[in-house]
Amino acid sequence: MRTRESRTRVGGRRRQRHNPLRRRSDVVEAWTALAVAVVLCVGAPLAGLAAGWHAYDTARATAAEQRAERHRVRAEVVGSHSHSASVPGAEGDRRPVHRVNVRWSEPGERPRTATTRVPPAVRVGDHTYVWVDGRDRVVPAPTSRTVIWQHALAVGACGAAVAAAVVLALHTLVRRCAMRRRLAEWDRAWSHTGPNWTRNHT
Repeated sequence: MRTRESRTRVGGRRRQRHNPLRRRSDVVEAWTALAVAVVLCVGAPLAGLAAGWHAYDTARATAAEQRAERHRVRAEVVGSHSHSASVPGAEGDRRPVHRVNVRWSEPGERPRTATTRVPPAVRVGDHTYVWVDGRDRVVPAPTSRTVIWQHALAVGACGAAVAAAVVLALHTLVRRCAMRRRLAEWDRAWSHTGPNWTRNHT
């Protein structure tokens, strides 16, 4: 003879499995919510990690090419321009600079001149370091490791955010479809039970 506890457990399972109020759209929505939670906790960070790692490898390869094509020389400031501007510093602040003419010479070669930007404290006759390429053109310094890591972290964060936004958008779409299907099922159920219910209460 079954005990009351066993009958309650079996009956509870039976009611839970064959709950007439639970429709297929409810099950789909519940499983979708679970999948979204898993993807947001695991998939989005992995997507951000993959995007950041790819950006790091690309930026590091670009910096290696820049270091191979450019070299630093010691130049003398020979002239100054009146025009001044400001450029972003390493920490994001804008530091004032002004344009000057510099001259340098390498062993066995004739002196060369070019225009570059230097801090305002640099005056005519001072020496500064500039980066030049294979054509003796003044170019920016190769990308530093700090900038590479900052770029990788920014790309990784954007990748994770985009992945999360896509998942949430798909979840919203699924919920809307489930709601429309649920309303349609309710309308069909009411079309069968509504007339009998109203007839019995009139």
